[in-house]
Amino acid sequence: MELNDELKSAPWRKATKSASNQGNCLEVAPLSDGRVAIRDTESPDQPPFVVRASVWDAFVDGAKKGEFDF
Repeated sequence: MELNDELKSAPWRKATKSASNQGNCLEVAPLSDGRVAIRDTESPDQPPFVVRASVWDAFVDGAKKGEFDF
C-alpha cells in the first residue's frame, strides 16, 4: 500500500490524558512495517512525520524516563 493511501485510513489516536478541548495534542498512528506517523491535532491536514519503529520506541522510552521534560 502506498504511504499516502495508508495515512488516509490510519487509525489516529492521542493520549487519553491530553488536553483535547484545547487542541494542544499530538496524534500517532501505527503504519505498516512498524512505522509510526505523528501529527499535530491543530494541523491534521499537514503531512505527518513518519518514523521507524526503533525511533518511536527510543522516543517513548526517553519520554517515560523524563528526558524531554523542561
